[in-house]
Amino acid sequence: MPITTCVFDAYGTLFDVAAAARQAASEPAFTAIRDDWPVLAEHWRSKQLQYSWLRAVTGAHEDFWIVTQNGLDWALEKTGHAGDPALRERLLALYWELQAYPEVPAMLAALKQGGMNTAILSNGSPAMLQGAVDSAGIGDLLDVSLSVESVGIFKPDASVYDLVGKHFGCARDEVLFVSSNGWDAAAATGYGFVTAWVNRGGEPLDRLPWTPVHRLQDLTGIPALAGL
Repeated sequence: MPITTCVFDAYGTLFDVAAAARQAASEPAFTAIRDDWPVLAEHWRSKQLQYSWLRAVTGAHEDFWIVTQNGLDWALEKTGHAGDPALRERLLALYWELQAYPEVPAMLAALKQGGMNTAILSNGSPAMLQGAVDSAGIGDLLDVSLSVESVGIFKPDASVYDLVGKHFGCARDEVLFVSSNGWDAAAATGYGFVTAWVNRGGEPLDRLPWTPVHRLQDLTGIPALAGL
């Protein structure tokens, strides 16, 4: 069936998760992370995801904002910055103002002009997602932001992907699901979505039972994949 609905993961896909650490490192008050902010950002994101998976498999769900703070605290300790509460506070504040990748507004505008449904499907809490969407100024290009908080479990549980069909009333093969996480795109392939993995960092393919249908370096090619 033709694609009718384009759904995007949020963090790392539409929004640059490294932007918080990059911005803080450029500010005079936080020169302590000037040289190692990329490592800090990488550890923060890695632990954020790991903690979401562990909470999902153990049934210990918590708001993604708590998981995000837990991941940051681990990363700060790992990089030797745990004793700087001002840095912690600044990084968390910046996470609510993440920048969208440069191609995002034009890409979403092309989808809307082509008559596509557009949505976010994310581990993020509704408040976090609203903050990011508002900061990026893309709210008028999205029909809805779907959060795992409505089902109480993180990706890649199938109940999260179910949210798309429940909201739009579409079949699974009408959905183009886009994620920067290879495991997320793979799981969504197994679920029945048409998928695109945005592999900005040139990462190896995850060894899973499924593989993403499409692989891209950025989001500029999404309208073409949707048939526009």
